[in-house]
Amino acid sequence: MELNNIRLEVMQTIGKSMDELIGKYLKSVEENWQPTDMLPDATNPEFIDDVKEIQELCREMDYDLFTVLVGDTITEEALPTYESWLMSVQGVDQVNGNGWSKWVRAWTAEENRHGDLLNKYLYLSGRVNMREMEVSTQYLISDGFDIGTGMDPYKNFVYTSFQELATNVSHRRVASFSRKSGNKQLAKICNTIAKDEARHASAYMEFVRRIFELDPSEMMMAFEAMMRNKIVMPAMFLRESGQQIGELWEHFSDAAQRSMVYTTQDYITILKSLVTDWKIDDIKGLNDKGERARDYLMNLPDRLERISQRIVVPKRDHTFRWIAT
Repeated sequence: MELNNIRLEVMQTIGKSMDELIGKYLKSVEENWQPTDMLPDATNPEFIDDVKEIQELCREMDYDLFTVLVGDTITEEALPTYESWLMSVQGVDQVNGNGWSKWVRAWTAEENRHGDLLNKYLYLSGRVNMREMEVSTQYLISDGFDIGTGMDPYKNFVYTSFQELATNVSHRRVASFSRKSGNKQLAKICNTIAKDEARHASAYMEFVRRIFELDPSEMMMAFEAMMRNKIVMPAMFLRESGQQIGELWEHFSDAAQRSMVYTTQDYITILKSLVTDWKIDDIKGLNDKGERARDYLMNLPDRLERISQRIVVPKRDHTFRWIAT
């Protein structure tokens, strides 16, 4: 049987359990939190005082940390457009609908709340040039993205597993630093979003575990291929007004490293967690290519550790247009 047919059969098999998976990893609209639950109520007489408190606390935030918060917001706002990509993945039936298309839509709907909440918070902060932020968001959506997965569901689920874990780390760190500085509201916002990301990561990781049970060698090779090419971030094409596509990404990445929100070490830690969670060392029934792929994956964390020791994060040399002066 051709590889594409095998992948389709695997997706159809897992798709039969999608109602169970959705019930386990996603929440109903009625029980989910919504952005207004964590923002000042404009109908409340104390609204102005609440906004002033937000602005005072945001003015005190570290420049790099606040920059990462804005960049994370832009990334979250662009995320719902990725539904169009996932709807084209093999095994997802956008036209007639199936379990997978139901998952993609429901997952996207949950993710949409993140950018909505953060955007409103930053608007109230008074520290953001909202037009510049909006320009970056529109660019990020219109420039598209290439995460190196094609329409291969195996590669896509490796990517989403990794990416959901990465966004969990980023939001958790912003929450932690905000709490330490006394900004309990922002800490609650980011921690709440981080919990969503962790739940979503668990779902995609389970998809991969189930694929390993059905098609171990091809799943192993897909994991290897993604790690050989490196997991690129959705915001890799980030830019500001007047810039070329992707011109801002390195500056943003450096800010994340300097603020310790997301670092090279975090990338390695996430890789290790996936290797452990998917029990890569214990997978049975691999062919020769699958075995070689496993060997690569088992040795990769140590190799990346050695490389990371040579990385020097530059000092800030860019003034972000997003930050109001």
